[in-house]
Amino acid sequence: MSDDMLTTNPFEDGDHLREECGVFGIFGHSDAAALVTLGLHALQHRGQEAAGIVTFDGKQFHSERHMGLVGDNFTKQAVMNRLQGDRGIGHTRYSTTGASALRNVQPLYADFAGGGFAMAHNGNLTNALTLQKDLQRRGSIFQSTSDSETILHLIAMSSQKHLVDKLIDALTQLEGAYALVGLSEKKLIGARDPLGVRPLVLGDLHGAYVLASETCALDIIGARFVRDIEPGEMVIISNEGLESLHPFEKRNHPRFCIFEYVYFARPDSSVNSVNVYGVRKRIGEELAREAPADADLVVPVPDSGTPAAIGFAQAANLPFELGIIRNHYVGRTFIAPTDSIRHMGVKLKHNANRAMLDGKRVVLVDDSIVRGTTSLKIVQMVREAGAREVHMRIASPPTTNSCFYGVDTPEKTKLLASRMSIEEMANYIKVDSLAFLSIDGLYRAVGQYGRDNEHPQFCDACFTGDYPTSLTDHDQPTEIMKATRLAEAG
Repeated sequence: MSDDMLTTNPFEDGDHLREECGVFGIFGHSDAAALVTLGLHALQHRGQEAAGIVTFDGKQFHSERHMGLVGDNFTKQAVMNRLQGDRGIGHTRYSTTGASALRNVQPLYADFAGGGFAMAHNGNLTNALTLQKDLQRRGSIFQSTSDSETILHLIAMSSQKHLVDKLIDALTQLEGAYALVGLSEKKLIGARDPLGVRPLVLGDLHGAYVLASETCALDIIGARFVRDIEPGEMVIISNEGLESLHPFEKRNHPRFCIFEYVYFARPDSSVNSVNVYGVRKRIGEELAREAPADADLVVPVPDSGTPAAIGFAQAANLPFELGIIRNHYVGRTFIAPTDSIRHMGVKLKHNANRAMLDGKRVVLVDDSIVRGTTSLKIVQMVREAGAREVHMRIASPPTTNSCFYGVDTPEKTKLLASRMSIEEMANYIKVDSLAFLSIDGLYRAVGQYGRDNEHPQFCDACFTGDYPTSLTDHDQPTEIMKATRLAEAG
């Protein structure tokens, strides 16, 4: 393994959907690098593999990209001293395409004929590999295996004269999802895909404009939330102020990722002007109405199930108890020496609170079931702590399909709900009963009357298989996927 590869944790078994990435940018503040660092701290939940910051001091760009957590790399004074300038962008990464290697860490930077440009991207492009193949035939040489680099090559190949026009030209060729921030010598640029699948918000800090994936990143620096960047909008921030463009074909029905409400966004963020914590409590309330259980107490699977469990307990008039305690200080690179020790890995993260569980009929609430392996271990642990009955309630519909828009999900055949009925899943994870929130219940929790099946209000493809864009790479994968697997293996 090369030095720039992240050591994996053998206890992380891929049984939860992984966060995508977080982006942050600020223009016109003397403490730009420090504020970007704080913003990335707030967005750390969106990606823990790597982080990077690029700043511009009026003469040159400065870049720092590192594997690992923001706090492990950007609290060093020597690093911060190198990030000079009053504008900067940052990125915190969980890889959904491209290997976990330093060459894939963002922001990515390129020197174009008209000057330097750095870019940080959240989302996945569903035609990136097809575009890369065409670009390589035309002479492009890729330095990473990240789909985000495709955008830089499209900019370089554009026949347009000005950078903004080149960027628009590049983005119009993309399929899939993106929320990005870019930094040139004179401008900070933000853009969302026409369907608005991934989030991006605009803030203001004493006259300095801020772009961020979530409002919690504005809160940490004391910035005022201004508004969401609209689907298909591009904002251009310079010394002259803010300019808003809508250069892409308007879509009548945006498809924001509904799983942001279920799991990805931080509970204290507001998404599309809706508080995430409130949605998650309402999800629990809907779940209690749809799938009540004759039980003694409600226990969340921490931390993702906690708000929904509170809502479930309140609606069901049952006690809410912390029957499972999470250890927040588990390292990401623990090496288990033997199989017998490795099987104890779940207890590194979670331990049953026997005093709360012994002899009780327990409702366990979690956000989702992906492969089912962690759910099986959690249920076993709760039973070993003396629970008389275990009823599992899931705060989302069954995850039956892979995501191609920036969420790291297993292949469809590895998703438990894609190959088992709910009864079979209950038998597999060894619970007395199992129920999922309905798709209409989820829509009600986010403020809709239900799902409009003709024009869905959100991207819910992981639950329904209703993908809002073409899946070019997936539909013709053989040659392309072989090439990218070889690149990542290298």
